Amino acid sequence: MKIEKRYEKNIGTIGADGQAKLGKSHVAVVGAGGLGGTVLEIIVRYGVGKITVVDFDSFERTNLNRQLLATERTLGQNKAEAALARARDVNPEVEVIAKATRLTDENATDLIGGVDLVCDCLGNITDRFVLERAARELGVPMVHAAIAGWRGQLMTIMPDGPGLEAIYGKESKAPKAGDETKLGCPPSSVMAVAALQAHKAIEILTGEKTLQDAVLTIDLGTWRFEKLSTPSSG
Repeated sequence: MKIEKRYEKNIGTIGADGQAKLGKSHVAVVGAGGLGGTVLEIIVRYGVGKITVVDFDSFERTNLNRQLLATERTLGQNKAEAALARARDVNPEVEVIAKATRLTDENATDLIGGVDLVCDCLGNITDRFVLERAARELGVPMVHAAIAGWRGQLMTIMPDGPGLEAIYGKESKAPKAGDETKLGCPPSSVMAVAALQAHKAIEILTGEKTLQDAVLTIDLGTWRFEKLSTPSSG
């Protein structure tokens, strides 16, 4: 199998077969802010064949500290459209579909229909539950990540496995947003967790099954990483 030169440095770890799988994969990145912009950058460079980016929001100055796609030039631009432009600059072989619309229970399955995997890069808990519900209905895995200050979390949610309730409790009682509203989102935390999220997505697409039925918590303030079992796995 002939490998395009841009992917040569991937092959030692994921192999030619893994690279071929990525080229045939379709990933939805929902939320193109701090997490989503970095996840997009990584999976575009990996060579994921098709990416749907969903985000209704536009860049503002408070995004400049951490959102890779936010620049002085893109201020005021829709985030999904900026993601499309960035992907074309980095890897024109990747097909990117920009959907500049808000995720809702009514449109979620249409927005992410046909994908192999979903990356939850959303900025609030309410929308995460909406996305999880759609991913389960479509039978596709979802890689969840979130940030608050120096802390972050990562979880793989399989269609028939434990999900966001293991972190937030019942949806009806869950808060609308997390501690990031008080602790902020420093760029090092955002990009570190986004890199882990993108790595997990690549693992799933190439057939690896690590971090199942568990939540990985990260605290860059104390350099502590913990893998916590979800209730169903004891």
